[in-house]
Amino acid sequence: MNKVSLWVASMRLRTLPLSISGIILASCIAEYNGYFEWKIGVLAIFTTLSFQILSNLANDYGDGVKGTDNNDRIGPERAIQSGKISPEEMLQAIKINVLISIGLAFLLIFTAFGVKHFFLTVLFFLLGIASVVGAIKYTVGSNAYGYRGLGDAFVFVFFGLVSVIGCYVLYAKTIDHVVLFPACTIGLLSTGVLNLNNMRDLVSDEKSNKITLAVKIGIKNVKIYHYTLIGLAIVLSALFGILYYTSPYNLIFIVAYIPLLIHIKKVRKNTDPKLLDPELKKLALTTVLLAVLMGIGHLL
Repeated sequence: MNKVSLWVASMRLRTLPLSISGIILASCIAEYNGYFEWKIGVLAIFTTLSFQILSNLANDYGDGVKGTDNNDRIGPERAIQSGKISPEEMLQAIKINVLISIGLAFLLIFTAFGVKHFFLTVLFFLLGIASVVGAIKYTVGSNAYGYRGLGDAFVFVFFGLVSVIGCYVLYAKTIDHVVLFPACTIGLLSTGVLNLNNMRDLVSDEKSNKITLAVKIGIKNVKIYHYTLIGLAIVLSALFGILYYTSPYNLIFIVAYIPLLIHIKKVRKNTDPKLLDPELKKLALTTVLLAVLMGIGHLL
């Protein structure tokens, strides 16, 4: 049971709700437009969760074997760092998860498009492969893009654009302008979560030669960058509410602005990186809340 608990912990369950926020929002918009299907929705959630778990395991492996996860790191202890799971065991788990992710992605694509939409089938199969490669190459290998300050771009594209727009296309078989602002909103806030993580670990990452964007631009500028991410997300979500307004219910998501503004204030005043760790969970859950309220508000 201790080993099972350790593996569950290595999957970092607290990151999973954020990963499906885009799926929830896209599904609500699809339902409003008459395209929603339960089978696609459920498979999209399981596929996304599988990709996120793969990313978490790969990050544990990549940072573990590089020595980035060490005693200087502020965040929760990782599996390889603890010595309770070996790199070989983690690599085996990653291989199994790759097979699961590909299998779920294939089932999702076939359920959504069948044999009638060949171009979309090929496109989403390539996106699935890109998702697997991207999840692994963030920290694994000598050319890991997370060590070159490119993680933010990956998160914005896959957690925002691919998650929301891609999920909507799975339902509707076409792109609609209505999903653009929601996709960017979720992408910006998800990038904010990564940036907060990198801000917290800035000192230890710099010592380990993990050159995140936070390390590149320094604490003062990375805070400005963080305010920009959150601020743009607020502006774009507000524009979505205004442009597609049909009733006051559409704007119920502005409730989520309160914790976002409180979060910005705390980050601005922060001088102790350890105190940024609780903010990670708060920002991730607020992103999920915003996605749910934007979706429900649009339906209402």
